Amino acid sequence: MRTYSLTLDVNGEIYTLMVSPADTLLYTLRRYMGLKGAKPGCLNGDCGACTINIDGWPMKSCLMLAVEAEGKKVTTIEGLQGTAIQQAFIDHFAFQCGYCTPGFIMNCHSLIEQHPDADDEKIKEWLESNICRCTSYAEIERAVKSVLGRNE
Repeated sequence: MRTYSLTLDVNGEIYTLMVSPADTLLYTLRRYMGLKGAKPGCLNGDCGACTINIDGWPMKSCLMLAVEAEGKKVTTIEGLQGTAIQQAFIDHFAFQCGYCTPGFIMNCHSLIEQHPDADDEKIKEWLESNICRCTSYAEIERAVKSVLGRNE
């Protein structure tokens, strides 16, 4: 199979790799960069376990080809060390088994960045893109609201 040289900016580091044109960004992050935070779940864009950020917006990395990320800033959960949303998830017990947690954190981080004045409806709308079968979304909503300064 033919491969191509690709340069990606991931978590502020530049990676140059050889990829197949059919390699998804999720596969590339996990296999070639060793970044295992984005999880394979449904692999068709429904669950959100593979959510990462592209130029500040959430993206399901199972739906994006690695070649589409060239020239963009890619952020994974590994690039969010020490952020307020990560601490809020801990403080509000917004996880159980933890498999979907990185995707939720990435989505919530984008929500907070893009909509710092998000109301309850906006928060619920954004949380619809990710699925967790272990816990209710109440804890996740509380975590987001705490970062937005809306302790309720």
